[in-house]
This record gives sequence, structure tokens and C-alpha cells, in this order.
Amino acid sequence: MTHIFLDHIQPYEDDEFSIVEPTEILSVVNGIFGIMNIVLVAIASISLLVGGIGIMNIMYVTVSDKTKEVGIRRAIGARKNDILFQFIIESIALSVIGGLLGLAFAALGVFAVQKFFPAYIDVMSVALALGVSSVIGIVFGVLPARKAANLEPVEAMRYE
Repeated sequence: MTHIFLDHIQPYEDDEFSIVEPTEILSVVNGIFGIMNIVLVAIASISLLVGGIGIMNIMYVTVSDKTKEVGIRRAIGARKNDILFQFIIESIALSVIGGLLGLAFAALGVFAVQKFFPAYIDVMSVALALGVSSVIGIVFGVLPARKAANLEPVEAMRYE
């Protein structure tokens, strides 16, 4: 029976062969991972921008809600830097809480994927994530904090 199959096999010509080296496969895989990294960085950048805009909007609402309080604090002697510091700290706290929630979801994702793929979270990644979320809080919290710090005490106390 084996001779039936052998009749259908056609021999290669002298120049009809190819050799695939492991380095070629490795370079293709590295190229694919490079493209995936670029896409993931782009997605993360968009997410950070959207999160920062969300923090800015929340802080603007907070400044509007606390306008009377800011006016009273300014009237009894609080400096502009005190008000600025208060709102920047609130912004950082908001962004760090968001960063911690993101880390919690990442840990759940890593835990779910570990069965199929060797994934882990290291301390450096956690520190980087919390650092980036703090910087986002500072950057996007400065404008609302400056708006609050620049309020005139009399005008702020009259605000309803």
C-alpha cells in the first residue's frame, strides 16, 4: 500500500528548497511583539489622557462646590499656596485611588491568565503605575487648583 503514496510524490528541483533559521523566526516574533508594544502604549496613553481629563473635570466640580469654603479660608488668612496645595493633594489622592483600582484589576487579570501564560506583577511595575497616576493627578489637577487659589475672598464668599 505504501507504494501507491510514493507514486504521487514529486521530487524537488535543485533550487526548490528553503531553510528557516531560528534567528529568522525570532526576529519575526520580536517584530510582532514590538508592534504589540506600540499598540499597547498608544492605548495606555489614550487611557491616561481620558483619566486625566476626568480628574480635571472632577476637580473643577470640587472647586465649584468648595468656592464658599475657599473664600472663608482666604478671608481668615489662608495663602494662595495653601489653597493650591489642598486641591493638588485632593487631585493626587483621586488619581492614586484610581491607580490602586487599576492595579487591582491588573492583578485579577494576571491571576486569570497565569493558568495559560507565565504572567506576574513585579514591585517596579507597581511603583511605576502609582508614580504615573500621581503625576497625572498633579498635571491635571493644577488648573482647577490654580482657579481655586486665585479666587478673591469676597467674591468666593458671595458665590451661591
